[in-house]
Amino acid sequence: MGVMEPEVLLEAGAVSRCRRRVHLEHDPAMREVPLAPPDPSAEQRIADAAAHRAEIRDRLIAATPGASWVVVDRELPPPERAAATQQAMAQGADYIWGALLPADRAGHRRGGSELLVRAEGGYLPVLVVRHRITDPGAGAVTTPPHDLDPRHAIPDPARRVRSHPRDQMRLAHLRRMLEAHGMAADRLVGGVIGLDADVVLWHDLSAATWPNGRTALTEYDTRFADRLAIAEAARSGGPALAEPSRVLECRTCPWWPTCEVELTAMRDVSLVVRGEDAMELRRAGVSTVDKLAALDPDDEPPIIWTSGPFADAVALARAWLADLTMVRRVREVEVARADVEVDIDMESFGESGAYLWGCLLSGADIGVEQGYRAFVTWQPLPTGDEARSFTEFWTWLRDVRERTRAAGLTFRAYCYNAMAENRWLFGSVERFGDYPGMPAKTEVQSFVDSDEWVDLFRSVSDQFLCSRGKGLKVVAPVAGFTWRDPEAGGEASMRWYRQAVGMDGGEPDLTQRERLLRYNEDDVRATRALREWMTTTANGIPFMGDL
Repeated sequence: MGVMEPEVLLEAGAVSRCRRRVHLEHDPAMREVPLAPPDPSAEQRIADAAAHRAEIRDRLIAATPGASWVVVDRELPPPERAAATQQAMAQGADYIWGALLPADRAGHRRGGSELLVRAEGGYLPVLVVRHRITDPGAGAVTTPPHDLDPRHAIPDPARRVRSHPRDQMRLAHLRRMLEAHGMAADRLVGGVIGLDADVVLWHDLSAATWPNGRTALTEYDTRFADRLAIAEAARSGGPALAEPSRVLECRTCPWWPTCEVELTAMRDVSLVVRGEDAMELRRAGVSTVDKLAALDPDDEPPIIWTSGPFADAVALARAWLADLTMVRRVREVEVARADVEVDIDMESFGESGAYLWGCLLSGADIGVEQGYRAFVTWQPLPTGDEARSFTEFWTWLRDVRERTRAAGLTFRAYCYNAMAENRWLFGSVERFGDYPGMPAKTEVQSFVDSDEWVDLFRSVSDQFLCSRGKGLKVVAPVAGFTWRDPEAGGEASMRWYRQAVGMDGGEPDLTQRERLLRYNEDDVRATRALREWMTTTANGIPFMGDL
C-alpha cells in the first residue's frame, strides 16, 4: 500500500467541489499524473481578484479611523502568516486583514479569510469576492459599504441575495475553524463584500434558508463529513468513495483528462446525460451510453426523469455512438430570414462593461454600406466612452431598420445566445441613460421583444441535439465555418483585451486590437454561415428518429 500520506486538511472549496476531484487530490497514486494546463485566463482572474482586495482594504482602512488594524502579509510562509493572525486575535485587533487561521488538525480544516472583524465573543469572517452578491429586489440583509458591524444590518428594500452557495460554505468553514480555536463571535453570521462594493451582505449561518429547512451550517457539516471521508479513503488506499462522473465543473477541472480517459473507456452514461439523472441511471443499471442508446425512446424512462425529453437522451446516446456532433430533432429545419439581415456580436470584459459591438450587414441594398463594421471603445473598462460606442451602434442599427421599413422590406438581426447581448443592451441604457442619443429602455425592450431579434442559439437548441455541446465554436464548424485565429475563444479574448488597452500598465498593443476585431468579425460571419446552412443543407444531418 506504500507510505501513508500526511493527515488530511481540507480547505473550504472542498465542500463545493466535485467529490471525485477530492478523491484524486488525496490519492497518493495520482501525484505524478499530468493535469490539464491552467485555464488561460485563470492567472488574470487571480490578479484581478488581488487588485480588488487591495482596493477594498485601502477603502476600509481609510473609512475606519481610530480602529486597530493588523494587515497580515499574504506573501509570508503559511506558518508565519498563521502565527501573525493568531497573535493579532490574541491582542484583540479590531480588524485583521489577510488572515490565515492556524490549521484545525482535530477538525481536519485549514483556511483563511480576507478579513476578520472583532465582535462580541470573538471574531466574524468577512469575505471580499470579485463577483456580484446581490440583484435588484428586496430582503438582503446589508450594512453600508464601510460598516462592518452586523448589529447595524437591516433588510435592504432594493436588493435581494444573489445565489452564491460557495460564499456561504466558506463562511461556515471559517466559523467552524474559529470555534475550534475558541475565537468565534457569539453571532452566527458572516459578511461578504462583492464586486460593486456598495454594501456588506450579511449571511445568517443559522437561518433555514437551504432546501428542506437546512441552515448553511448544517449543509456545510454534512458536505464536509462526506468530503473528509472521501479524502481519508483516498489517502489510505481504501475503496474509493467517489467515482468519476461528468458534470459542469469538468470543463475547467485540471483532473478532466484523467476522468475523461476513464469515462470514455467505460462508455459512461454521464458522457451524454448530466447530473442527478446520470447517477440515477447508473443505479437503475443503465450505466453506459450503449445501454441508454438501446432503450426505446417512446417508452417510459427507467427513472424519474428531469433533463428534458427522454427521447432526446436516447438520441444523444445514439449520436455519440455514431460519432455525430449534431442530429436533427425535426424533419425540416427552419430559420427566420429577412430581406435585410444584420449579425450582431458583443464583446465584454467580465462585469466591467461591453467594449465592442460588431455588426455584419447583408441582403438587399438600402443605401448603407454592407459588410462588417465595429463600434468600439479602446479606453480601458469601465469607461464613460462605452456610452459613445454603444450609442453609435444603436444609432446605426436604428437607421438600418428605418431604411429597411421605408423600402418596404423585412428586417432581422441575429445573435448567438441573446442572454449576453440583452444584458448589455439594457445595462448600457441603465448606466448611461443621460448620454446624448442614448435610446430609451422602452425602445430597446420593443426591439428585444420583436420578431426582428433572433437568437440562433434557441433555433439550434429547438431543432438539433448536440452531443458535444451547443456553443457556436462547436456547431458552426458543422456548417463549414472556421475561425481564422486558432486560439479564438472567449477566455483568450479576455487576455487579448488586456493587452489591447494596456490594462496592466504597458503600452496598448495595437496588434491585439486588430486580433479582437478579426475574432469578432469571424463570430458574426459564423452566425451568418450557420443560418445559411440551416436554410440550405442542414437537412442532410441525420434525423434522430432514423438513428
